[in-house]
Amino acid sequence: MAKRLLLIAALLCSGATYAADATNSNLAAHPATVAREDDADGFTHPLNALKFNPGLDQREFERATLNALEVYDPLESMNRRVYHFNYRFDEWVFLPVVNGYKYVTPTFLRTGVSNFFANLGDVPNLLNSLLQFKGKRSLDTTGRLLVNTTIGIAGLWDPATMMGLPRQSEDFGQTLGFYGVPGGPYLVLPFLGPSNLRDTGGLVFDFAAESQINFLNVSQVSSDHPELYALRIVDRRYTTSFRYGQMNSPFEYEKVRYVYTEARKLQIAE
Repeated sequence: MAKRLLLIAALLCSGATYAADATNSNLAAHPATVAREDDADGFTHPLNALKFNPGLDQREFERATLNALEVYDPLESMNRRVYHFNYRFDEWVFLPVVNGYKYVTPTFLRTGVSNFFANLGDVPNLLNSLLQFKGKRSLDTTGRLLVNTTIGIAGLWDPATMMGLPRQSEDFGQTLGFYGVPGGPYLVLPFLGPSNLRDTGGLVFDFAAESQINFLNVSQVSSDHPELYALRIVDRRYTTSFRYGQMNSPFEYEKVRYVYTEARKLQIAE
């Protein structure tokens, strides 16, 4: 019985040796085929070749990417001081006021206020769409103004969006960019945040145009009741989701500057 078991074991060992030799022969003859069978992409365990530097922390990784975030910012020293001021003002004044506003007003009222001011903002949106020869967008914005001002009761309600006419923002900074005016140096405006020389001039134009058109007599009433300006500023901050420090990065200034600059390029190109 023992002799039979030894004979069977010998046969199994010889069979395994033959199979291994056959596999090695096939690998040598058809290496590409075997590699594709091992890995669909033609790579076998590529992660094993990667080497990581355990001393490279997140800050150093971000520092290495700063060259890709370069933006023309000759006034960087001043801009950083304004950015820091905005950061503290937002933390100590703006957000507490917004939180108080949310506490004392119900959601439907805040929504109505936001819709009303958004409807006013569609006036410069329409003007700038026309200046950029955006025919469909001009028609859509005209439709929004007509529907929201009438059915929406002076814009307190936004039925136009539910009818397939979403709000599309256009400003004079985009209009200037459409005509090839460069952005110029990056600027951080007090309270308002990221901008550049071209877009700052655009803000002045949009404000003047809205005041001159005096849609729904709001500009004239606001001159007698400046609290409406204050409400509009609070609503603007309420509807802006950005929070200082939310990136949890020592390079937040560079990132915000880069994102703003690239976003404006996309808005001008659309």
